[in-house]
Parts: sequence; structure tokens; C-alpha cells
Amino acid sequence: MARTNLLRTTPPLEVEAALQRLGANLKSARLRRNLTVAQVAEKIGTGPRAVADAEKGKPATAIATYFALLWAYDLLQQVDPLAAPGTDEVGHALADRRERARPRRKLDNDF
Repeated sequence: MARTNLLRTTPPLEVEAALQRLGANLKSARLRRNLTVAQVAEKIGTGPRAVADAEKGKPATAIATYFALLWAYDLLQQVDPLAAPGTDEVGHALADRRERARPRRKLDNDF
């Protein structure tokens, strides 16, 4: 039996809020450019419902739709810093901790 993907129906509250903020931002970007949902849907190669769902921040909307909308509004470059390794403070701290926990081997001259 197939399992239900809870992310599509009941994501964590923080995820749901972030999607709703992104959707509202995308809608604002569309309206500022004086574009209709149908125009944007045609540009990114999807239907108006997918655009409307993204603007509502619906979790079941494909991430490609969100990225395509950012592309359509010339905002895709803003995605580059997301999860960038250089700014992952927690990841750096964990890697440093693992590195310090490794036993150091002494080098010898025995070849």
C-alpha cells in the first residue's frame, strides 16, 4: 500500500509559513509586472492552476513551478544562496567537531 506524503497535506508549520510567504512574494512580483496568471503560465509552460497554487503556497505544488516563476520574474539568482555550503554554520560546526574527534596518526619514517 502506498504511503501518504504528509508534506503535501500537513507540512511542518514553519515550512507551510515559508511557502505561503514565497507564494505571496511571487504574486506580488507578477502583479508588479502587470502580468496575468494565464500569461505567466504560458511563459513557464504550465497551466494557470499551477501558478495560482504556487501563489497560494500550496505544498503539493512542484518545486519546479516555484523556480520557473522566479525565472519568469528574473528573480532566479536569488535562489543561489539557499543552502550554500559556505553559509552553513551548523554543518561547519559539525564537520569541525568530527575532525577534532578523529585520532591523529603519527607519521613515521619506516618505508
